[in-house]
Parts: sequence; C-alpha cells; structure tokens
Amino acid sequence: MKEEKRKLKNSLIFPVILLLAIWLVKLLEWALGTRFVFLGVYPLEAYGLIGIITAPLVHGDFSHLIANSASLFFLTLMLFYFYRSLAYKVFILIWIITGLWVWVFARESYHIGASGLVYGLAAFLFFSGVIRKNPRLTALALIVIFLYGSMIWGVFPQFLPEQNISWESHLMGLVAGLVLAVYFRKQGPRRKIYSWEWDELEEDDDEDDPNAYWKKGSRDFTY
Repeated sequence: MKEEKRKLKNSLIFPVILLLAIWLVKLLEWALGTRFVFLGVYPLEAYGLIGIITAPLVHGDFSHLIANSASLFFLTLMLFYFYRSLAYKVFILIWIITGLWVWVFARESYHIGASGLVYGLAAFLFFSGVIRKNPRLTALALIVIFLYGSMIWGVFPQFLPEQNISWESHLMGLVAGLVLAVYFRKQGPRRKIYSWEWDELEEDDDEDDPNAYWKKGSRDFTY
C-alpha cells in the first residue's frame, strides 16, 4: 500500500508541472493583453517549425484550455503511473511526432493546443493495453475507451462543430500513439508471472534438458 502511494505521488509530479505550464502561458497572454498564436505549428513554413515544441502550450481561449486540461492531466498521470520506465520517452515522442506530422500534412493555418497530445496519449494507453497480455493495462484500456471513445469523431472534419478545430492534430496524435504502442510493445510493464506458471515452464525445460536438475533455482526473477 505504501509503495502504491509513493508511486502515485511520483506519477503526479510531471502532470502537475505540465498543467501549471499551460495555464501559466494562458495567464501570461491574458496579463499582457496579447496572444501567442504565432507559436503554433504553421505547416511547411520554416517559421512554423517552432510550433512543434511550443504549440501544445498555447490555447485559443480559456474554454479551449479548460477542455484540454482535465484529459491531459488524467492521461499523463496514467502514462506515468502504469508505464513509468517508458513515460518520458513516449510522452516526448508523441509531442514531437504529432507536431512534425501536423507541420508536414496539415492545412495552412496556425495549429495550437494540446488536443493532439491528448489524442496521442489516449491512443497509446488504449492500444498498448490491448496489445500487452496484462490484466491491469487491459482494464486501463477499457477505461480509456469508455471515457474518451467518442473522441474518434474528432478526426473527421465533417463531424466537428467548428471549422477552426484542428482535426489534423487529432488524427496525427492518434496515429502517433498507435505507432508508439506497437513499437514499444515489448518494453515497459510486463504481465505478472505467477509461481505455478514458473513451475510449468520448468517442467517444459526439464523434458529436453538433461542438466535441468543442476540448473533449478539458478534463475533470477522478481515477483
């Protein structure tokens, strides 16, 4: 129990810092009476490359920011809690790949906001949970699809209420999350192997290995 609490506290650090950063940017805009839209991704223009790094921190208005905040916080927390060893790597790659693909493939406009990142995280958690034979991660995948399954309509421009919503960021984030879930499928958290499964594995080994008796107990593993 103490270990789980410590793990949860450690997992909260990055999501809290991230949320504070995006809110600080919006409050700075408000205080200065300006907008940082120029820090968004502008496709196929050199000056738009900066947006690959800065665009997820910039939001059109407070309603846009509020809409992304809860999902971004929850999904980032889940990533760092369940995929601690991969979390920074996956998060940074989703951020960079989504922004880069938006710069290459999106329409001519400034693309801002963390929605592409939200789609990427949701896709990674869902597809990774489906791919891995791990009950906890499968359960997490079901929670993600239950909470955010309706987001799939956000990648189709004809279903969006407003034309200025960057469906390209949604789509690129979703694809990035899927690609990374497949790429890292053999890294990170593993399904727990119970003692009786080790016994079965040892029995299978013993059938073909004449020296198996002397090797018993030599494996290093943790539960």
